Amino acid sequence: MNIIEMNQVTWFREGKAVLNGIDWSVREGEHWAMLGLNGSGKTTLLNMISGYLWPTSGEISVLGNRFGEVDLRELRKTIGWVSSSMQSRLHGEQKAEDLVVSGKFATIGLYEKPSSEDYDRAATLMNQLRCSHLHGRTYQTCSQGEQQKLLIARALMASPKLLILDEATNGLDFISREGLLESIAQLAAAPDTPHMLYVTHHTEEILPIFSRTLLLRRGEVYSQGKTAEVLNETGLSDFFETPVALRWNQERAWLSTK
Repeated sequence: MNIIEMNQVTWFREGKAVLNGIDWSVREGEHWAMLGLNGSGKTTLLNMISGYLWPTSGEISVLGNRFGEVDLRELRKTIGWVSSSMQSRLHGEQKAEDLVVSGKFATIGLYEKPSSEDYDRAATLMNQLRCSHLHGRTYQTCSQGEQQKLLIARALMASPKLLILDEATNGLDFISREGLLESIAQLAAAPDTPHMLYVTHHTEEILPIFSRTLLLRRGEVYSQGKTAEVLNETGLSDFFETPVALRWNQERAWLSTK
């Protein structure tokens, strides 16, 4: 079973193709990164994977479920989506463990009484993401990096089969960013981790665990395949339309302009 399967997917808005002819397959056991500049169509593609947008043309299957043959509301329950934009929607006075538990119910706030098992699972996830020290703290008193870890733990509460990390390090300082990336790497190494799709503007955030990378430009797939092959100096210079120098360090690609 392919985790994501897109065949000639196109989506028009106001007569303009935002996505054009997307062919993309994510196979069982793969973690992918998606790289693109602002306006490349990344958010539109994510909304389509999650069933919030319907393609103008083309076919989509997610987690073995073909669009048109599946209840998209049920499909969304198997997909976790973490983005920095979600922070503004949450209740700042909510305690960290309550926020994590709320992910089981897919609600902003708690409106059902969680079980002790729910809180045990939340504690396990917080420990896995190295944020168990936040227990009892309110969300608004946590740093932005800590908040992102809590959001990831929250997304994992419902045991998703696909986890989308959408510009998860946006706004973080260097130390906080590296701490979050280390937690993501540890999460990906766990035996029961969901398939992960990491969306970013920055090549150096593509960790070795993301063995495949998709480059998206102006709504089209520029390149896709093994990360070590896709991230090359010549191809990235053309992709960004500016000469770049590429340096590999700790199996991560660091770019600078020439």
